[in-house]
Amino acid sequence: MEYALQTKSLEKQYKKYHALRGVTMNVPKGSIYGFVEKNGAGKTTLFRQVCGLQEPTAGEYFIYGKSSHDRDIIKSRRRMAAVVETPSIYREMTAEENLKEQYRVLGLSYFDDIPDLLKMVGLEDTGKKKAKNFSLGMRQRLGIAVALAGNPDFLMLDEPINGLDPEGIIEMRELIRKLNHEQGITILISSHILDELARVATHFGFIDKGIIVQEITAAKLEHECRKRIYIMVTDTAILGRTLDEMGVEYKILSQTEAQIFGETEITALVLKLAERNCRVKTLSEQEENLESYFMNLVGARQS
Repeated sequence: MEYALQTKSLEKQYKKYHALRGVTMNVPKGSIYGFVEKNGAGKTTLFRQVCGLQEPTAGEYFIYGKSSHDRDIIKSRRRMAAVVETPSIYREMTAEENLKEQYRVLGLSYFDDIPDLLKMVGLEDTGKKKAKNFSLGMRQRLGIAVALAGNPDFLMLDEPINGLDPEGIIEMRELIRKLNHEQGITILISSHILDELARVATHFGFIDKGIIVQEITAAKLEHECRKRIYIMVTDTAILGRTLDEMGVEYKILSQTEAQIFGETEITALVLKLAERNCRVKTLSEQEENLESYFMNLVGARQS
């Protein structure tokens, strides 16, 4: 598998504070990789290092296979772009003028594809309207357009929907999908609005206290978060044997607790257990979302 970004045991220490503690992550080419963290877990530090704004204390990263220790890393870095925290735009300029200025910074003398770029981010009709008069969502999309100048194929977005109203969130969600599906751009995105992240990401990386706790595909995560029945009985050994006979998937949590997955004939199960002197104490349906999955994952590390 080809990766747009890989990090190997990446660390960053500020005196006694460790922002990153040996981060190892893999962002597949063509993916939308959702970066899930709590505040202060090291995400922004990681973004800044990959952008070349900070040097790691230890470890290395690879952009399209090129090591950060290699002098040619700058060539691979030209294939990427980032919008970290606040979009870098000139508020006194129009959307078109902002893009022309970015083209000049990159040494590009042609402006022919600017109209297509504005259309891609939904700003083709802004005309002479200055960026200072844009809504927050429009400024976010302009920031992405500026980042896309030069045709990068790897885009890092730090909290792109933070502060947006519902309409702006929907527009940003559709733009991210469009860039990925139609333009083939790999996207690394962080967001504290985990429900929205779950709507677009194909892969997830969970980071806590500067450490990658888990990487998982969206398909595997959906499987892990599927509906299940929590059951408490007097003996899970008997429960397990009974569920095996019924061909039902389950997970034993303790001597008295278990989770049952898939369609299950509850009445038949309870009757079979009663015949074997196993009483059912509690039954309840459960379903995890991305937020609860992350909190359970982090909680398991701390217990």
